[in-house]
Amino acid sequence: MRTLRVLLSLAVLPIVGTPVCAAAQAPAPVPPAAAVKPRVDTLHGEVRTDNYFWIRDKTNPEVISYLNAENAYTEAKMKHTEALQQKLYDEMLAHIKETDVSVPYRENGYYYSTRTEKGKSYAIRVRRKGSLNAPEEVFLDDNALAAGKKFSSVGDWAITPGGSRLAYLHDTTALRVYTLYVKDLTTGKLLADSISRVVPSVAWANDTVLFYQTADSARRSDAVWRHVIGTPRSSDVEVFHENDVLDNVGVARTNDNKYMIISDDGFTSSESRIIPTSNPFAAPVVAAPRKPNVEYQLDHTNGAFLLTTNEGAQNFKVMRIADDKVGTGQWTEFIPTSDSVFIEFLQPFRNNLVVVQRSGGLRRLRVIDNKNRSYYISFPEAAYAVSPTGNAEFDTDTLRFNYQSMLTPSSTYDYSFSTRQRVLKKKVEVPGFDPGKYEVKRFMVKARDGAMVPVSMIVGRNWKQDGTHPLLEYAYGSYGSTTEPTFNSSVLSLVDRGFAYAIAHIRGGQEMGRAWYDQGKMMNKKNTFNDFVDVGQYLVDNKFTSRDRLIANGGSAGGLLMGAVVNMRPDLYKAVVADVPFVDVINTMMDASIPLTAQEWQQWGDPHDAAQYAYMRSYSPYDNVERKAYPWMLVTTSLNDSQVGYWEPVKWVAKLRSMKTDTNPLYIKINMAGGHGGSSGRYDVLRERAFRYAFMLDAVGMAQ
Repeated sequence: MRTLRVLLSLAVLPIVGTPVCAAAQAPAPVPPAAAVKPRVDTLHGEVRTDNYFWIRDKTNPEVISYLNAENAYTEAKMKHTEALQQKLYDEMLAHIKETDVSVPYRENGYYYSTRTEKGKSYAIRVRRKGSLNAPEEVFLDDNALAAGKKFSSVGDWAITPGGSRLAYLHDTTALRVYTLYVKDLTTGKLLADSISRVVPSVAWANDTVLFYQTADSARRSDAVWRHVIGTPRSSDVEVFHENDVLDNVGVARTNDNKYMIISDDGFTSSESRIIPTSNPFAAPVVAAPRKPNVEYQLDHTNGAFLLTTNEGAQNFKVMRIADDKVGTGQWTEFIPTSDSVFIEFLQPFRNNLVVVQRSGGLRRLRVIDNKNRSYYISFPEAAYAVSPTGNAEFDTDTLRFNYQSMLTPSSTYDYSFSTRQRVLKKKVEVPGFDPGKYEVKRFMVKARDGAMVPVSMIVGRNWKQDGTHPLLEYAYGSYGSTTEPTFNSSVLSLVDRGFAYAIAHIRGGQEMGRAWYDQGKMMNKKNTFNDFVDVGQYLVDNKFTSRDRLIANGGSAGGLLMGAVVNMRPDLYKAVVADVPFVDVINTMMDASIPLTAQEWQQWGDPHDAAQYAYMRSYSPYDNVERKAYPWMLVTTSLNDSQVGYWEPVKWVAKLRSMKTDTNPLYIKINMAGGHGGSSGRYDVLRERAFRYAFMLDAVGMAQ
């Protein structure tokens, strides 16, 4: 195939000596062809040949040379869109107030907020002592940390209850492997307590005792450690270690500051341990022993623990036990389960409990006061996203929450429990945005098995349902992660050009309750793909768009969705954009040394099991590439992606090139310094988004 393409490109070269224009002299860019180096093995009686397994070795100069060649090819083929990319970037940047500040929240006598400044790529974290009028103190400038680095990311951070020390995690590799630093906020200097190769999260028990996590060789968080400020790393105590590769540990302090909680969770079961902050050297005590297929979250309030659990309750229920009864198993029911209401999590306060729950595909905030009276906080729009945020204080009459929709920019409210009134503290300013120019649609699509899939969509006011408009269909659909209909200023650049932007709330998320998730994982995973295709077909059949103007997009596990969909129905979509896609399902899930693999046997299945292998094999995008026509395709990845190895999308593209029978564009763009989310700086992120949008516009003939 490579020889044929070279010959075709040579065929258009001019005869020597013939006057021609300069453009005719340049040969057309030739797509790279990866070397075929078969790796053969056998699994459950099937002989498996992987021609591109060698691409996994990024220490091999041949691999880097191939990646660079792919980038050069993509750049050359997209060169005609450079002006459009710049225009899109300028538009998206114009919708952002570059110099801005978040609403301050109060914690332990300080008001904390985050600032951004025009021209600076990263956040500046500040606080004021005692009053909003007090002098500003910059306690962490992410721009200073990023100076001279290709990648910079601050993970978790925490300040001591007394406010004198800051612990923060910093990653410069994009691999989500952090160094823990402790900063004296009185002097502004770093202490000698830095610890390398830690993973989020980090939490203070008091002003001198710090808990943090480390990971195993597959970067699974497997241990919680206790560190005392001023002592060497060698004296740190491993408080808890989890050997089971199915589980991940975490550590946090309860909202009332009474306990440290060490969580130990897999995808199907949980176990938490508690340590009182009044005695951080105490041995951890199990709050509720692990049971098969029982998950729970632990909170503490007013002398009792609250357990949000799915034991005998698919949509979860809340149980309660007094502090002095922990270990006895004497839990009593506090909030019963419901077939129609899914309890997501709790936000406890001294005199009120906020229950964050879902029904009808939307999140609701239910308040239960200390007299067990219950009511709901209402919201005005038919489709929205809401979440408690910045609630650092336990003894308060105020709930802070963020509210937004596809038409309403991110808005921060303070809600008074005593008056039941809310006050808008800030709506993010979006320069140039006029909500009157747009309209949101919310409707249900019947999937092939009868399930009703919600769809949220934004269009321009002059948009017509006549089949002539391009449409971008987006979804994720995995891990129980809910895709909310949030505000997205960047997508306005597409909508303003006549696009519709639709979010398909497909199975695998929890939009419609816990069953929605259960029906979209393991041996039900194909429901996720079928839902997306069925929504796409509905959008075409009902003239929201047409096949030659429908574009699909998803990333990470949503990239797996793209890979499955493009194998199932390549005829339905004009173009597919797959970002950091998890596409080599069998090879990855066979190798427990790869980050995320072992614990995700409970998410996708374990290919060591013959039945699970057969099911996974039937949809794995890399294993199901066929000799047929595929739509326009753009694939993105990063060399240092910690979640999905760069080799998965690169191998997939190489195999697609060798198999596809069409002449449609197939590009891969590899960020040679980025991570799972691409670049770390906000301006670079916009550049990457502009590139994707330019590809989409080019696919539907709108690249002018």
